[in-house]
Amino acid sequence: MRKLKQVNIGLLAGAGILFLISVAGLFAPWIAPHDPLAVNLGVRLQSPSWVYPFGTDHLGRCILSRIIFGIRISAVSALVIMFLTLLISVPIALATGYVRGRSDHLLMRVIDGTLAIPDIVLTIAIVGLLGPGLVNMIFAIVVVRWAGYVRFIRSLVVKISQEDYIFSARMAGNSHFRILKRYVLPQIGMPIIIFSALDVGKIVLNIAGLSFLGLGSQPPTPEWGAMLNDATNYFQVSPHVMIFPGAAIVLFVLACQLVSEKLGEYDRTAAKEA
Repeated sequence: MRKLKQVNIGLLAGAGILFLISVAGLFAPWIAPHDPLAVNLGVRLQSPSWVYPFGTDHLGRCILSRIIFGIRISAVSALVIMFLTLLISVPIALATGYVRGRSDHLLMRVIDGTLAIPDIVLTIAIVGLLGPGLVNMIFAIVVVRWAGYVRFIRSLVVKISQEDYIFSARMAGNSHFRILKRYVLPQIGMPIIIFSALDVGKIVLNIAGLSFLGLGSQPPTPEWGAMLNDATNYFQVSPHVMIFPGAAIVLFVLACQLVSEKLGEYDRTAAKEA
């Protein structure tokens, strides 16, 4: 019981951080102390103060305001990518993992070929062909990540479809769709949530990396990776211009990792007690 309590505390801490970040992004126009796009060269590269809690960048823009509005780009884009990836991969994984056959073998060979190329390299190549921009970046990340999700979810479906209760359900005359909906999906739901929670943090890192390279959101859009790119020339004289956007990325990724880890521990504990 003590271990389960510790798991819940860690889970609540990670979920609480993500909740606060989400609320800040949702109510950004009311929370942000300044206009994130307002240029004021008279206060450029100003250190943190009461007026500008995180200081200002090279154009005199409020870094705190840009970080808060950047949640709408970085975090929301990551959630959109996750939703689209699951929308594509879950039906494919269910069909191929449950039915199997030649089509499944062919699809897995295509997935193996896709996964042989490093994610970031393939993503950069696709965005380079389509051109920089938020929409093209989202499309490229989804195209690259769906294969890994299909492989992961398919492995879960294959394992569950070989259980005795699945054979009993078939013998009872249940349709394939009913078996997938009633018996398979509930079993793979928690593993998918755990995997997705961890991957959201990785997606935010990818978004920030692509924006840092100039392939994602374009100026003057406030985005965490783009803010790091803008700060590279001023880091030595004004380190705060890079520290705070970097800290926002680290905090979000760590919160996602904490939620994923504690959900995994909670799931394993519940399985032992069942």
